[in-house]
Amino acid sequence: MLSTVEIINLLQEHQLLQEVRGTDNQATFRYVSYDSRDVQANTLFFCKGNFKPAYLTTAIAAGATGLVTEQPQIADPELTEFVVTDVQKAMALLAAAFFAFPQNELELFAITGTKGKTTTAYFLREAINAATNGKTALFSTVNTILGPEPEDTFKSALTTPESLDLFKNMRTAVDRGMRFLVMEVSSQAYLKNRVYNLAFNYGSFLNISPDHVGENEHPTFANYLHCKEQLVINSRHVVINAATNHFQDVYFAAKATTAPENLYLYARNGTQTELPVQLDFTFDSEADTLTDNEIYLRSLTNHAQALHLDGKYQIGIPGDYNETNAVDAIINAGLAGFTRKQLLAGLATTQIPGRMERYVSADHGTIYVDYAHNYASTKALLQFLKSQAPTGKTIAVVGSPGNKGIDRREGFGKALSEEADVAILTTDDPGFEDPLMIAKAIDQHIKHDRVQVYYELDRKKAIQKAIQMGTPNDIIVVLGKGQDPYQKVNGVDLPYPTDSTIVQQLLDADAGQD
Repeated sequence: MLSTVEIINLLQEHQLLQEVRGTDNQATFRYVSYDSRDVQANTLFFCKGNFKPAYLTTAIAAGATGLVTEQPQIADPELTEFVVTDVQKAMALLAAAFFAFPQNELELFAITGTKGKTTTAYFLREAINAATNGKTALFSTVNTILGPEPEDTFKSALTTPESLDLFKNMRTAVDRGMRFLVMEVSSQAYLKNRVYNLAFNYGSFLNISPDHVGENEHPTFANYLHCKEQLVINSRHVVINAATNHFQDVYFAAKATTAPENLYLYARNGTQTELPVQLDFTFDSEADTLTDNEIYLRSLTNHAQALHLDGKYQIGIPGDYNETNAVDAIINAGLAGFTRKQLLAGLATTQIPGRMERYVSADHGTIYVDYAHNYASTKALLQFLKSQAPTGKTIAVVGSPGNKGIDRREGFGKALSEEADVAILTTDDPGFEDPLMIAKAIDQHIKHDRVQVYYELDRKKAIQKAIQMGTPNDIIVVLGKGQDPYQKVNGVDLPYPTDSTIVQQLLDADAGQD
């Protein structure tokens, strides 16, 4: 519950409150919501985002007795209005309070980066979950895990949830016995103040490259970088991949707000970093194939050596580009007091739904389903797979989302030109855009003297075409959606079987014809 007095005190403390309208200074709110379809008696309702007056009418009729808004909404003495300067910040503050500050009962790991967030989060969660007796929750792009039962795991709607959902999920996790939480923190989470006033025990910065700049995302790359850097500023211990682009910016942001003994830098052995800094950890690849991935981690400084993490680690997900993610997870776990021995089994068996899923066809080569959705991740994936099948073709099925990340289209075209032999351009969450126009935008950046390009906007048919084209030595890569069970079209989530399901169904049908 939240009382009017508590709300006023919190909002004033953060200099957000402009005015309180209404006469009931003793009001108590027993529910909170920003969705007019989810309102109960005595609900504190947040007028956020693309708010419309009709939503308020619905909310009041359903039982809303308090509003948090940036603009006064209605002159009703029985309705308490809290007029604020920033409703998103206010919602984060009040949601944390309503759910009794669950972050204080969890040890929080936060991970940001243009690519690798989900992989790192899964590595870390799987590495420590057994050692915590199953008491590690997960908020990721793929799934949310709030407890030990099957119903506690469900598909995530956002990489980092809206603040109200975030703290609600934290409270649920605590109530179900969770004591650790591994979460991805997107740049949008800071842009939209979803994690306003939230501090993390451990924060990781993996990398940054151009992405998420567009009409519904960041206005500029500088803004994108600024939002990413907020995670290191708001974390007590910070782990940074020193091989990231813009390392100087990220490093100095962390250094300004982090005690030297709580700041850890790592990179692959032999990496030339932007700044001449002392690395705390380096690692080498010991094996790197589709079936065997092993690294060796070395500590180079006293405070790194104190963690006792040196040695070999088997990694459950292939690809040299995943080794950096595993190292980040290992260091974070070590900072939280976990031993190398405790981490070995979980790292070796980590799997991620919709990431590097492998399907073998005797006649059509090997098919991979992966969520890669920008230049950096697509290039890294294709480059690795191509190295594993040098005598065959690399066939890629790819689209790009509508109304966001416009620069991804050029990135896809560039990655395909550099690493693919055949590209089949298709539909991937087109939103309110024409998927054909999106495909053509990608195609403008593909070098046709190197890559054969086909258009097939029906995604299932595109996957089928790719598999039928494949020969035994070929690699077929289905990019972008992984196990997403919908296509976002004109504001509606249309059911979609998932790339993984379609691939399996096509292979089963093919096997049945043999």
